[in-house]
Amino acid sequence: MRTRSLTASLLALALLSLSASAAPAASRAVVFRGGTVLDGTGGKPLEEGAVVVRDGRIVSVGPASNVKVPKGAEVIDFKGQTLLPGLISDHSHVGLTSGTATGAQSYTRENVEKQLRQFAAYGVTTVTALGMNRPLFNELRKEAHAGTFAGADLFGAGQGIGVPEGGPPQAMTNNAPDQVFRPTTAEEARAAVRTLAKHRVDLVKVWVDSFLGKVPKMRPDIYKAVIDESHKQGLRVAAHIHDLEDARAVVDAGVDIIAHGVRDQPVDAAFIQAMKQRGVWYVPTLALDEATVVYADQPQLVDDPLLRPALSPELRAQLTDAAWRKKTLEDPKAQEARHALSTNQANLKALYDAGVKVGFGTDSGATPLRIPGYAEHRELRLMVGAGLTPGQALAVATGNAADLLKLQDRGRIQPGLRADLVLVEGDPAASITAVDRVTGVWRQGRKVAGPLVPAPSP
Repeated sequence: MRTRSLTASLLALALLSLSASAAPAASRAVVFRGGTVLDGTGGKPLEEGAVVVRDGRIVSVGPASNVKVPKGAEVIDFKGQTLLPGLISDHSHVGLTSGTATGAQSYTRENVEKQLRQFAAYGVTTVTALGMNRPLFNELRKEAHAGTFAGADLFGAGQGIGVPEGGPPQAMTNNAPDQVFRPTTAEEARAAVRTLAKHRVDLVKVWVDSFLGKVPKMRPDIYKAVIDESHKQGLRVAAHIHDLEDARAVVDAGVDIIAHGVRDQPVDAAFIQAMKQRGVWYVPTLALDEATVVYADQPQLVDDPLLRPALSPELRAQLTDAAWRKKTLEDPKAQEARHALSTNQANLKALYDAGVKVGFGTDSGATPLRIPGYAEHRELRLMVGAGLTPGQALAVATGNAADLLKLQDRGRIQPGLRADLVLVEGDPAASITAVDRVTGVWRQGRKVAGPLVPAPSP
């Protein structure tokens, strides 16, 4: 056990330190040739394809037999593998956790950069930190956009707007006063939005949830003021909800994004119709509730080669602790989480089939059990478990996710777009678990991560 733990730690260190300080810069030409290309549109895979990249952008996509290799180009033969766009998270967090701890002390440059590198190692090349960010976020986001450090690109909602003594619960998050605005009046809420707008946040986040009746819920006059002022400032609003009642209310108030799935009861036709008519995006975050119980339900996961690179020694010790597993499974939250996940999966399928716009997110990074990068791979499996095909799930996690963020420069493998790419063994359109076998990750045409899981010893 000690040898395996040491191997995992060394692997994690190698992954997370790769190109830590180097920027994804303009590169010479790179040609990926011979394998399958999934372009992020959900369309038919391109077999024996080729993708030409120059200076961080995709130049051409087509059959390998037709490709003209530029002089001096690096040629990557990926026969038997699949090239897909970098995954894009529409709902994650950074700097909130370290080891098994959650709190403001974790929001440091070193920790945020480490987590962004971990996301990238798992093929997540763009991350949206949806609230509870400290002022450092504004600086880090600019640096991520400029490519001054390797790892996932960073977008987000700044601090976000919560409730005094309510969501996001202080007891759960240990957040500092500079991580969340907690207005008591509609005018205070509008002032908070104006402050966020000055920092050019990408979205505004609101928490509208009583957390199963345990804390006060945001009043309608507050979230209506947030939505109205945000729209006046040219910003869209993402709402944290849990129950159908609250989802209906914020949609009626004009919210732009439902940032979690409805988890208390089945969605109805009226809600589906309202989502479609108003063009509201829906981010299910299935992995959120699974993470509450999965490591206690399936203790063997701690030795999953896919998980090991993301486990700190402290978190690994917790997950292997029999007393922790017993306490977790006996907690009423375990059954609540199972019900929430099942309901969420059924609602995702109903909304997707009805044509509601679905984005991709997991709430990764919000708690130690919602593990950056790994959670996104679990989410893809859970989406397929909900009834989406692997191709549909991958299109949600790439092209759709970019559309939610209104990012027209990524999310698909098409000429002119950023070369944010992930190479995996096998065919994830046939079996979603092929996504777990990452062999390389490129951001703007520059390789930022190598094989996630080492090949087995001969």
